[in-house]
Amino acid sequence: MQFIYSIGTYFAGFILKIVALFNTKIKLGVDGRKRTFKILEQQLEPTDKTIWFHCASLGEYEQGLPVFEKLREHFNKHKIVLSFFSPSGFEIRKNTTIADIVVYLPLDTKTNAKRFINLLHPELTVFVKYDIWPNYLNLLKKKNAHTILISAIFRPKQIYFKFYGNLFRKALFTFNHIFVQYESSKKLLESIGYNDVTISGDTRYDRVSNQLNKNNTLDFIERFKSNKLSVVIGSSWPEDELLFTNFINNKHYPEVKYIIAPHNIKTSQINNFISKTNTKSILFSEMENKPLEEYNVFIIDTIGYLSKIYSYADIAYVGGAMGTTGLHNTLEPAVFGIPILIGSNHKKFPEAQALINNGGMFSIKNQSQFNKALIKLLKNSDYRKKLGSKNLEFVKKNSGAVIQILDYLRI
Repeated sequence: MQFIYSIGTYFAGFILKIVALFNTKIKLGVDGRKRTFKILEQQLEPTDKTIWFHCASLGEYEQGLPVFEKLREHFNKHKIVLSFFSPSGFEIRKNTTIADIVVYLPLDTKTNAKRFINLLHPELTVFVKYDIWPNYLNLLKKKNAHTILISAIFRPKQIYFKFYGNLFRKALFTFNHIFVQYESSKKLLESIGYNDVTISGDTRYDRVSNQLNKNNTLDFIERFKSNKLSVVIGSSWPEDELLFTNFINNKHYPEVKYIIAPHNIKTSQINNFISKTNTKSILFSEMENKPLEEYNVFIIDTIGYLSKIYSYADIAYVGGAMGTTGLHNTLEPAVFGIPILIGSNHKKFPEAQALINNGGMFSIKNQSQFNKALIKLLKNSDYRKKLGSKNLEFVKKNSGAVIQILDYLRI
């Protein structure tokens, strides 16, 4: 199995280089990995004390952030190295203050793992959710480096629980401790003999709860909203935006303000929405010296504001589940005590089903269901507040994962 894995890893590297010739995102990762060792050699000394955080992509980074923040605070004399595998994580968070050094993780060959670990020599390594790399983890184990996995989710169909998954199964045993989100994951680990496991829940609840302690004021949103009902559409895709185009064009509640933060800030997608929506729309990039209160739709064609914008919402719609791209973060709006609408393709997102079961979020399949649900929320303030309070209480109830992880690390 080790031989097959090694051959597969080298082959994957070769294929990525070819694909990079035609794909900008893949090229970012390929080129970024070439620079990793040079960056580490320039910025690390053999005498440095280090902590290593690894995330597959942006979602895992956001999930691990509340833990990273506490570790950064505690290990203030260590150098923190943060690695990503995906460009969608690295390119957005390459300047984060949570780490001293941010790099792409080189492919998991034995040579790369040896060079990477020897340069880092981490005292503590934190992997988030998944992205299990056998060569890196085996070497950490040999060097007695303390390694934990947080916010993990395991399912029976994963390779760890298959007869042919011995290499990856052994990789799990290199972790000193694994913190899982659900009891079902704990039972799966115990079924293969791994018992150093704690059900801590999802650190994202702690992450979004921290948002309540921050200053969420945005003057431009206040001017746009001008004390009227507002609906925030977060991380939308064209199929999500079509629902609102039809709703707005049918003159449903024309006084309502809509704030849209597209997942992909593509000019063609934004222009298509504006051209088909019969109302006054304005872009964030064009708002300077404009009377924002006179517009009905505000399109946020930049990143970094959505978590604060949700604090101004009376109702939130979270994109991704009307199509097949994957539901985006529903906990971000939930913490502000507002009702939420999503599409119907959310089976891979257990927190979404939990919010639905709790009564504060609705899943819709089509335009008719969308119109009915949104109209009911818009016309009844008591109903909105009741559903929203359920979401806030749910987030509060499920927070606390970070405390358990820090207790284990005796911090």
